[in-house]
Amino acid sequence: MKQCLLILCLILGSVQAAEVERNSLGMAFVKVPAGEFMMGNDEAPEALAAAYPELPKERFTQLGDEGPVHRVRITRSFWMGQYEVTVGQFRRFVEASGYVPESIADGTGGYGWRADYDPATTRRGDAFEGRDVRYSWRNPGFAQSDEHPVVNVTWNDAQALAAWLSKTEGKHYRLPTEAEWEYACRAGTRTRYSAGDDPKSLVRAANVFDVRTAKYWPRWAPMALKGDDGFAFTAPVGSFAPNAWGLYDMHGNAWEWVADWHGEEYYARSPVDDPQGPAEGTVRVRRGGSWHTWPFYARAAYRNWNAPDTRYTLVGIRLLREQ
Repeated sequence: MKQCLLILCLILGSVQAAEVERNSLGMAFVKVPAGEFMMGNDEAPEALAAAYPELPKERFTQLGDEGPVHRVRITRSFWMGQYEVTVGQFRRFVEASGYVPESIADGTGGYGWRADYDPATTRRGDAFEGRDVRYSWRNPGFAQSDEHPVVNVTWNDAQALAAWLSKTEGKHYRLPTEAEWEYACRAGTRTRYSAGDDPKSLVRAANVFDVRTAKYWPRWAPMALKGDDGFAFTAPVGSFAPNAWGLYDMHGNAWEWVADWHGEEYYARSPVDDPQGPAEGTVRVRRGGSWHTWPFYARAAYRNWNAPDTRYTLVGIRLLREQ
């Protein structure tokens, strides 16, 4: 019954009354209450295989870092970015601070989409061309307005943005921890997505790899969401229904860096109160999926990771401001 009510709220575009504040760059933040939830995923591979028949079955046995499911208590309320950081907001930060994003500072560029690029001709078979100096946060190879989520930004770029905002405004900005991110994404649910268990629920709730995007990557068409969400590439932030706490694009549009190092077995020893992730590591976690992500990998529990200097056409930023 609760799941049905949540889906109805999403369809009607209504959510719990959200307390929203905006900062000096125009970023909106929603107050998220303290509370507790069950973090992670313990679905049997057979159940996942039935829900995602288009994927090879071995994929469902490679999710050890999603478990065990464990209780987490978020002891303090916080302000979560209502939207992913946009191109316009990141530009205003760069212009005001003088910061040079890594894709430009190190002279190697980022990744980008090119219509005549063929992944089959490359060693890695990557879906995008790069690194190349032609691509950066300013140019991912496809058109973006100031309202689209900024991509091709590194974990270090996100840290620089948070540090500058903290110094400028006298309030503490940072990336959310992995636990805070999943807590905010779920918004009281235990389903695969905040909109429900069915991947088709994402047509209204998320910008993921769908039939429109698959036209540009036909080799992966079988993996596409069976629906058209209206966007082949990134969408302006807030184009889809929010979750029950008034947060947009927690699934899809752009992967979002979080603060934590990735630890394959961290969940087994995670503290109950405000877990911070491993003390050290080599790769940082990103969450939520993107416009080019198959629905399976946009689940609330799914964990992905990259080196902190990674810049990619699918990876962006959502900030947290402490209470």
